[in-house]
Amino acid sequence: MSKFGATDAPIAGPRDICKLQPAAPEGKIQLMYSRQVLEHFQSTQNVGDLEDADASVRQDNPACGDILQLALKAKDGRITVARFRARGCVCAIACGSLLTELVVNKTLAEARALRREDLVQLLGGLPPASGHAAVLAIDALTAALKQLK
Repeated sequence: MSKFGATDAPIAGPRDICKLQPAAPEGKIQLMYSRQVLEHFQSTQNVGDLEDADASVRQDNPACGDILQLALKAKDGRITVARFRARGCVCAIACGSLLTELVVNKTLAEARALRREDLVQLLGGLPPASGHAAVLAIDALTAALKQLK
């Protein structure tokens, strides 16, 4: 368990995963979350603490209460390991998972070039009310990279 109480695995019930958007075209059921978001939520990657991290940050979103903790190890200007913990919505957990996959083996400059829009696109989009999740992940990355100067 981390300092702020999040566990190794995200916890959510069926209501969180199976929310439906009301206006589905042509009578089709449209899931609120993309397949990519659900994959990262249900099979979360790189969750946990990172001993001897070179950078470790905690970002909070006071508007919704989501918390993302990100830890990185770097060697020779390249991120070698990334771990995260999150307490928040499905999209916050998915963004943390994807972010850690994207930054490993990237140079610090390549990691700095990642944008919120990149996360949203690679996750197949986020519900309008969940755009803050990608902002939280990128803010955590930005803060961690400042520690790796």
